[in-house]
Amino acid sequence: MAQTAQGTPATPAASTPSGETSFPAGTPIIVEGTPALGGSPMPGGSPPPPGTPVGAMIGTPAALETPAENTAAFPAAVPFDAVPMGFYTDTTVCIGCKACEVACKEWNGLSSYNGGVNVLSGDSYDNTRHLDGQHWRHVKFIEQFDNTNQGRQGRWLMMSDVCKHCVQAGCMDVCPTGAIIRTEFDTVVIQSDVCNGCRACIGACPFGVIEINPTNNTAMKCTLCYDRMQAGLTPACAQACPTASIQFGAIDDLKQSAQQRLEQLQSLGETRAQLYGADDKIVGGLNSFYLLVDEPEVYGLPASPQLPSRNVPTSGLMSTAGAVAMGVLGLVGLRKRRMDQFAAERAGTGQRDEEVTGD
Repeated sequence: MAQTAQGTPATPAASTPSGETSFPAGTPIIVEGTPALGGSPMPGGSPPPPGTPVGAMIGTPAALETPAENTAAFPAAVPFDAVPMGFYTDTTVCIGCKACEVACKEWNGLSSYNGGVNVLSGDSYDNTRHLDGQHWRHVKFIEQFDNTNQGRQGRWLMMSDVCKHCVQAGCMDVCPTGAIIRTEFDTVVIQSDVCNGCRACIGACPFGVIEINPTNNTAMKCTLCYDRMQAGLTPACAQACPTASIQFGAIDDLKQSAQQRLEQLQSLGETRAQLYGADDKIVGGLNSFYLLVDEPEVYGLPASPQLPSRNVPTSGLMSTAGAVAMGVLGLVGLRKRRMDQFAAERAGTGQRDEEVTGD
């Protein structure tokens, strides 16, 4: 029996008097080829109204009754369980369509540079260039071609990059106002109404994810669509991804899927395939982790990212040693100054004695 994203058995379809198969109330949409936790062709991912023909599922909402007639038939979305949730990005099936970028901007109301009239970067098809306060998703294009080879044998590597929602988040460690919080889904969110724009989090992020949004002058980044998750909806980017390169769900389930895909690629001879951030070796683990087919640096990811908090003991010891050294130098300098003063006073006293005796 088919299962929904929440684990509830799907209700079997029934036949209408006309002989056309329809769905009873509350039936979840399950479309072949759609990611298990992905979206559906219905508005908001909701199930179809009672009596909806099967063929209408693949069509547009216009094939259904008017919104005024079927509003009551759409039940409220069920929030996800409060377990660690995140993204697993399989870069091997990314086609660089940028649908995730567009969906992210549309849902979060993010503005574009210069009203959308931008100069092309000249760097392949990548005009976003990097993540920042206005771009919470960024599709990277990596060309691996040998220009000396007339046949130009090579490959494209594409990856949709996003905030990693680190288990050990350096941005949270340094935020002075408590604007950066960890949600019940183990994701990291910046509260813009609490952020004072100090930029401390920007330098603390080892992945270069956070930047100031010029619209409100506060630090901003991906929220993993926290507002949608609270309503039981898939994040906008994962909903829009046409190849299921971006998969959303419970972290434990995503890790199992990623491990199966990794083993499949390795069995096919892709020896460079590896998971990045799926274990706790990288800042305690990433709630947005990746399947790569080259070294992390090729994708612009640090091989061994470091958090500011990890450097506190070393920097504290060095600061203490520096303070002690400065204190010793200060004492030496003060003693030398006093000795010079004594020598000058003695020289002056001897000169006055000679003047008095006439010698």
